[in-house]
Amino acid sequence: MKPFQAMAGRREDNRYRDEWGESQKPVNGWRSHIPSGLPITYSGLILLACIVVFFISIIFPNFVYNYLALNPDYVLQRPWTLITHMFVHADFNHLFWNMLFLFFFGMELERRVGENKFLQIYIFSGIVAAFGQMMISSGSMVGASGALYGVMGCLAMIAPEIRILLFFVIPVSIRGAVVLFALIDFLTLGSADNIAHMAHIVGLLVGLAYGQAMMRTSKY
Repeated sequence: MKPFQAMAGRREDNRYRDEWGESQKPVNGWRSHIPSGLPITYSGLILLACIVVFFISIIFPNFVYNYLALNPDYVLQRPWTLITHMFVHADFNHLFWNMLFLFFFGMELERRVGENKFLQIYIFSGIVAAFGQMMISSGSMVGASGALYGVMGCLAMIAPEIRILLFFVIPVSIRGAVVLFALIDFLTLGSADNIAHMAHIVGLLVGLAYGQAMMRTSKY
């Protein structure tokens, strides 16, 4: 039984659709020869990159956590960390759950909105979530959670029919899950658990705003 199960009816491959949902002619190249059923999409490549960076962090921890993690004290000197911190994870459990989240929700969103729009939502949610966390904390940040909450928020707006298995056994709508996760993060703000709760909340808000805007301009 899958921990997160999307029960959405028909699925379409939107890798070659624009932001209005219109079909586009794929550009010739290596990507055009990859079957749509394979996870070689932006979400699949992000998943692979996170795994690679994790193994690099085991071999060269000083480099990864000093120059790829986001440290608010050095963000002006290392602006690339606003993006690279999304590919760094603290330990295997952190990586595993985020990648599981990405596999189910990220690939589902990418199928629905297309790879370019998905990447835009993912990166922008992660960056804004990082700024939100920096406003209340000076600690270093790693992980894709802020970006993933943006993905889930957008998906909840454009595909409310999706249901997931919460805690592996409890069926709940994706919007119900969003409310529950947001409430948990809000209630645990300021706790010393080394979790960027504000990043989760801000990323979720960005995703909800994206989804609302897309519903006004496109049909999903």
